[in-house]
Amino acid sequence: MSKITSYIKDSYVELTQKVSWPNWSSLQGSAILVMIASLILAVVIMVIDLCFKNIMELIYNILY
Repeated sequence: MSKITSYIKDSYVELTQKVSWPNWSSLQGSAILVMIASLILAVVIMVIDLCFKNIMELIYNILY
């Protein structure tokens, strides 16, 4: 039980005194960057999906 208590105390000290948390503007900048990257990735996947769909429809129309 003392190991668990020691672990919780050490974790608290580390999170409150040793970790450097980002400031608000840095956090906002990172969040915007992640949103833009996610949007670009979604658009790329959508384009690939549409290309495959058109290719498959073309193949099905030729075969059937």
